[in-house]
Amino acid sequence: MSVSVRRSYVDSRFGQLHVTTARPTSVVRPSVVCFHHSPHSAEVYRDFLPVLAEDRVVYAPDTPGFGMSDFPPRAPEVADYAAAMLDLIDRTGSGPLDLVGYHTGSLIAIEVALARPQRVRRLFLVCIPVIHDAERRAFEATPWPPPISEDGAHVMTEWQRSVTWRHPKMTTAQIAESFARKLRGGDRAAWGGRAAFRYPTAERLPRVTQEVLCINTKDDMYEITPRAAPLIKNGRMIEIEDWGFGVFYVYPREVAEKARAFFDGS
Repeated sequence: MSVSVRRSYVDSRFGQLHVTTARPTSVVRPSVVCFHHSPHSAEVYRDFLPVLAEDRVVYAPDTPGFGMSDFPPRAPEVADYAAAMLDLIDRTGSGPLDLVGYHTGSLIAIEVALARPQRVRRLFLVCIPVIHDAERRAFEATPWPPPISEDGAHVMTEWQRSVTWRHPKMTTAQIAESFARKLRGGDRAAWGGRAAFRYPTAERLPRVTQEVLCINTKDDMYEITPRAAPLIKNGRMIEIEDWGFGVFYVYPREVAEKARAFFDGS
């Protein structure tokens, strides 16, 4: 089936929101909205979108301040990011929606589901950050990103971080793509991570009534995500170690097929 992929902008409370939309020739399933991790962009879903969109419309917005979306005026919380996404969602009509979330995007999906319980059907989440106070304090005490320097040392620091946090099957070109998008945020790149570390997952996740499938992959959230298992009141968590870092780059079809099976009740 033919799938068209188009980029566009919609107005949100934080300015223009950049959205990639994948649309099949024949729509037979509820639409999906995908929220990405930080400090990256919806480009992480580039190869995933056309596979999942073979029988449904799939939207992948850039979180405000990332990708090609406008920056918020100040450091936002997850609820602020979710509110901007609702500006998009409310423009898509009134039909049922399924959500995909990845790291910070999982938290945004939780907030969207809580805000629109009558529209959101299911949540497919790849890792859910459940941060303890000590981890939050450690994050806040560690300056990131590194200060911009004329000799470019900050660039090499981030490049080494990207090489360290990668799936063994990621190509150098894929690492470079991810790295370039990460740099766009400049000294505000930490806003997404800040919001994630401040988010009260343990309080908010148990309130989600929609069905949830969480995939725990072997990345930097691997030891943290299992904390979410007892907080999921309607759904389950499964572990797939092979997926790990860069899962949407390395296994886009496999992830899309698992998401489709979950959304369709298989």
